[in-house]
Amino acid sequence: MTASQIPGPSSPDVLLAVQALWTGEALADPYPGYERLRALGNEGGVLPVPEWNAAFVTGHAAVSAILRSPAARSSEAGSSEWMAGQGGAGQSEGGKLLGHMMLFHNGLSHARLRGLVQKAFTPRVVEEQRELVRSLLDTLLRDLAAQEGPVDLVAGLANPLPSRVIMQMLGLRGEEEQKFTAWTASVAELIGGTRESPELLARIEQDAREMRSYFRDLADELRLNPQPGLLSALAAAEDGGERLSGDELLSNAVLLLGAGHETTSNLIPGGVLALSGQPASWAALVENPRHPGVADELLRFVSPVQLDGRHFTEDLPLGGAVLRAGSHAQLLLAAANRDPHVFPEPHRLDWNRDNAARHLAFAAGPHYCLGASLARLEIAETFAALAERFPGLRVQALPRFKANFVLRGPQALHVTLG
Repeated sequence: MTASQIPGPSSPDVLLAVQALWTGEALADPYPGYERLRALGNEGGVLPVPEWNAAFVTGHAAVSAILRSPAARSSEAGSSEWMAGQGGAGQSEGGKLLGHMMLFHNGLSHARLRGLVQKAFTPRVVEEQRELVRSLLDTLLRDLAAQEGPVDLVAGLANPLPSRVIMQMLGLRGEEEQKFTAWTASVAELIGGTRESPELLARIEQDAREMRSYFRDLADELRLNPQPGLLSALAAAEDGGERLSGDELLSNAVLLLGAGHETTSNLIPGGVLALSGQPASWAALVENPRHPGVADELLRFVSPVQLDGRHFTEDLPLGGAVLRAGSHAQLLLAAANRDPHVFPEPHRLDWNRDNAARHLAFAAGPHYCLGASLARLEIAETFAALAERFPGLRVQALPRFKANFVLRGPQALHVTLG
């Protein structure tokens, strides 16, 4: 298709392939569906779907270009696209919580929020967490090893590790870990657009109300009486006299809490599951547990954030097509991370892959993940510890996955440690 052509109606094959992305089968294994879309799209991995005023993008170069383009914007808080994405719940407690997150801002508004948060989230602060991560891993893995029979890596490792790290970084009280873990699940469901049932929506709404109340009170207290931790640093951060408002502070603290937990907690069991199907890669990891390529190759392969969306404020010529102003794109990050034009043998884990860091697991451009360095640290330390301590680790059965097509991860993963 040339840039001057306007696509006609989609074929039945295209519509069926797109609709299949949101099925139980795709939750268990979305990659065959991504490959069907790749085959149906043009050479750049762009597949227009005029009926939905959308394009589905699987190509690495195209996804990367859209993420970096000023013509492509994330859904802005309060916009019609954003309200539609919230299922009409934009003025709910959950909608208010999301509305001040930097994820849902663009341009100067986004730059202001990100700049203020980034002042508190420095590389030095992240590197200082390495000993904390190692200490927590030692405790959690000793506790797992003391159990008889198969153990659940999600409950015993993948959930508590990133939760405790980000809680300690923020300066939150450890005795409230269970509450914070439940809250982060609700944040993930909000960001993932979960609309399963009235009961689930009521639970998310109640959690959002509790989060807003908790963090608002805490923010006020920290501004009066600063304490160690990121929350105090966020409360104190200024740029040319600008500070985060109370709602901005609480929303972006919740974002750090949720993002700092959910993606890593999904990648750990997802990575172990992937390695169970590739014994040669597991053996290579056991032989060299601290290989520098481990974290990025696992991020590329597992893609804990499967997709992202953008809408266009002006026409964007891309990959032999034109993405029209007023339309939107589903950016299939996980498909881009297995684009064979960029990553040879993309379905194989290869610790020596020289371009693994080109993955888009953290997105790209202005919305590149602020916590990327912390996630890499946690992933590298976790898989080194697993390979060193439990070289005979074995997955017992294929897991069920959470009902979240954006933030994909197993509900549980039972393993024998060996």
